[in-house]
Amino acid sequence: MSTPAASTRFPRRALALAVTFSALALATLTGCAGTSATATGAGPGPAARPAAAPDRVEPLAPAPLPALPVTAASADGRQVTVTAADRIVPLSGSLNEIVQTLGLGPQVVARDITATFEQAAQLPVVTRGHDVSAESVLSLRPTLVLAETTSGPSEAIRQIRDAGIPLLVVAPAKALDDVPKRIETIAAALGVKDAGARLNERTAERIAAARKGIPASAASGKKPRVAFLYLRGTASVYLLGGSDSGAASLLEAAGAVDTGKESGLGKDFTPITSEALAAAAPDAILVMSKGLESVGGTDGLVKIPGVAQTPAGMDRRVVTVDDGVLLNYGPRTDQVLSSLISQLYGKTA
Repeated sequence: MSTPAASTRFPRRALALAVTFSALALATLTGCAGTSATATGAGPGPAARPAAAPDRVEPLAPAPLPALPVTAASADGRQVTVTAADRIVPLSGSLNEIVQTLGLGPQVVARDITATFEQAAQLPVVTRGHDVSAESVLSLRPTLVLAETTSGPSEAIRQIRDAGIPLLVVAPAKALDDVPKRIETIAAALGVKDAGARLNERTAERIAAARKGIPASAASGKKPRVAFLYLRGTASVYLLGGSDSGAASLLEAAGAVDTGKESGLGKDFTPITSEALAAAAPDAILVMSKGLESVGGTDGLVKIPGVAQTPAGMDRRVVTVDDGVLLNYGPRTDQVLSSLISQLYGKTA
């Protein structure tokens, strides 16, 4: 996900269909429920955290008490003063996940449609695919709204601000290094800096534990080559991730090579071509679970021009992670890494 106004994390084509493709992608690349690990031939990987249902976040305990007011720098250049955090509206699943994990779940009063994890699933929906309903937000009498740089339309954001509601825009995350910055920003704005530090420490420990699942052979031998594809078969959207897709950092942390980045694809996504896939020559293909479902599973995936001719296509080697969680870069990133590692390498010692 999970998501910036000029986000290079999501598909934006240089062709005439760019706007349409981007809108479809934005609706699904932000925070959804937990990670789903399925890959042909992959076995279970190492556990990096205590056992928990994949559709739940794990809040810090005890819950922190916000120290307010605070003034925070918004990613759109504004200074936002937060005087109360008792009715919080996060406009993306990724932001909702962070707030809930900081221990402030009871104060969250709404969700984006992609926030499907258990603690948020029953909250009223005020955002669908980055299309914010200002009326729905305002009806909930929020004391703080948290937005992504892609949250919009701009008229809705303006309407919320004109109503006197503090609205903080959070910078996007596209790499592991962005995880602590994003958590720190949200924690500071909520007046729970110490909780942010604790969550960052826990998250870093779990990411490090997940990476221990990478077999030694991957460090010393040939690294698996992985192509990240964004698929929406119902809309005929078939895109290959480049260096700015957001997946490269995760794949590299999992000991793999992002073939889109290696091939010199400098933007986020580009239309899939047989030539591009042949040049990438991936050993495995990474897709989001709903994207794979939208093309009819692995059988449908290998029918996309060029896929069947790659080593990944010939071996039917497909790695999946639930939509949005893959690119959320938040408190559950260790789960994403554990999933990738277990699927890429199979059972590790």
